[in-house]
Amino acid sequence: STGEDPDKEIVRRLGLQFGLERLDHNMCADGDAISSLEQANEEPRTGYIPYTNRPIAWHTDGYYNDLDKQIHGLLLHCVRPASEGGMNQLLDHEIAYIMLRDENPDFIRAFEHPQAMSIPPNVVNGEELRGWARGSVFMLQDNGSLHMRYTHRKRNIEWRDDELTRQAVAFLGSIMNPDNPYYIEGTLGAGQGLICNNVLHTRTGFEKNSQRLLYRGRYFDRISL
Repeated sequence: STGEDPDKEIVRRLGLQFGLERLDHNMCADGDAISSLEQANEEPRTGYIPYTNRPIAWHTDGYYNDLDKQIHGLLLHCVRPASEGGMNQLLDHEIAYIMLRDENPDFIRAFEHPQAMSIPPNVVNGEELRGWARGSVFMLQDNGSLHMRYTHRKRNIEWRDDELTRQAVAFLGSIMNPDNPYYIEGTLGAGQGLICNNVLHTRTGFEKNSQRLLYRGRYFDRISL
């Protein structure tokens, strides 16, 4: 355990040990492309939920990225936890794929449609920072790995307008809960972390004015051992 050591080099070096090298320089990341997830008090971070104390719905990171810049690896490192809350909930997207397929193979076909899920442009003060993000939910990569782009958000999202897609979305939503035997939850303590191939995850809310600080690395690479 590294305790409350605020050295961000911990994240970079740990990622390299797992083959994670290519960091995503997303808009709110720090200059080194590693994000400091804490309650923000200035724009643009105040407009994005990860930089608030509010709960975050189920998602995979970077679901709004261009299809050639998808996030395949995710690393979280806790420097300081919240005094209460801030718990992560996880469900492996490969398990979700199997459960969807077993329920109805057509759900997979619906989620593989190239316009299954669309995220509208990100416009701030009249300036378009990102255009439409359209694509499938499940994508098979050239190396045979399964990738998922998903968000459980209810606003600013467009699902393909057909009954099968609506059923697939509803079923997926029904399995992301503690009744699923493959559901995992836990709260990171100081010096603890999470490294994964960008599985489905979420975060509960925590107290206002918290000193909670997590570092997040988003990678274009998958974990390689």
